[in-house]
Amino acid sequence: MGAGRRRPLGAFFLAEGFVLPRWLRKPVRVLARLFKGDFTAPRYASTISSAAFLAASVIYGAYEGGHMPTVVQAITARSGFAVDQIKVVGHRETSEIDVLDKLELDGWTSLIGFDAEKARERITELPWVQVASVRKVYPNTLEVKIEERKPFAIWQRGSELSVVEEDGRVIAPFAGGRQAALPLVVGYGAAQDASAFLAKVRQYPELASRVKGYIRVSERRWDLWLENGVTVKLPEDAVDAALADLVKMDHDMGLLSRDIAAVDMRITDRLVVQLTPEAALRREAALKDAKGNKKKPETRI
Repeated sequence: MGAGRRRPLGAFFLAEGFVLPRWLRKPVRVLARLFKGDFTAPRYASTISSAAFLAASVIYGAYEGGHMPTVVQAITARSGFAVDQIKVVGHRETSEIDVLDKLELDGWTSLIGFDAEKARERITELPWVQVASVRKVYPNTLEVKIEERKPFAIWQRGSELSVVEEDGRVIAPFAGGRQAALPLVVGYGAAQDASAFLAKVRQYPELASRVKGYIRVSERRWDLWLENGVTVKLPEDAVDAALADLVKMDHDMGLLSRDIAAVDMRITDRLVVQLTPEAALRREAALKDAKGNKKKPETRI
C-alpha cells in the first residue's frame, strides 16, 4: 500500500490495532461507508428527518413560550397517568366537593405534572382545614388527608353567629347541624374569654347542665342564662366563690327552680332575687290579702 493512499475510517482503526467497543462498531461502519460515498439512506429517511425536525421545533417553541407543562400534561395524561381516583380522608365539616374544587382537576390532569404542593396550599384555605396533605399514588390516584380545626363554642354578636375555637378564633359561620350542641357565648370579648370561665362553671356539673348561654357583659363580667329563663348576674371578681354559693343555695333551698326572673350576685354582701311578673303579682295580691285580714275587726258573739 502506498503511503499516500487514503484508507477508510474503519480500516484506520484496524491498522492501528485499536478494537472498538461493540456498541460503536455499527455507527463507525456507517460513517466509513458515508465517507467512501457508497452509503444509501434508508427508505422514508427524509420523512422521518422532517418529522423529527418538526417535533423538535414544536418542543422548543413550547419551552420558549412557557407551554411545556401543558404539553407534558397532555402527553402523560393520554399515556395512562390521568387522575381518575381521588381519596379524601379526615374531613367531617369540610365538604368533599369543596376539596375537589380546590384540586382544580379538568378530567385530563396528569399525575406526573400535577403540583401537589400548590393543591395542598389551596385546600388549607378552606375554613375548617387546619392541616392538609396531598400525595400522588401512581399511576392515577390522589390521596388527600385533612386535619380539621376543633370547634369550642358558638359565638353570638348581635344577630351574627359563628363557630369558634377554644382560643376564640372564628372558624366559620354557624350553620346548625352537630354544632348546635356547642355552648353559646354572647357578647363582645366572649369568644376570647370563654374558655377559662366555662372551665370554672364545669366544676359544678349540676349547674353547667342547666346553662343555656354565657353572656359577657361590658367585657368585664358574666351572666348565666339558664334553660328555665332565669338569669344569674355574677360579680366581676370572686367568681369562684359566687358560683359555689349559688350551687349551695340551689341545693339547700331550690333557688334556681323557683318562680324568679334573676339572681343578682354583683354585690358582695347581699343577694337580690327578682321575681317574674306573674310571681310579683301573686306576691302583691298575697300581701294585700294579709294586710286586709289583719285590719278586719274581730266579731264578738
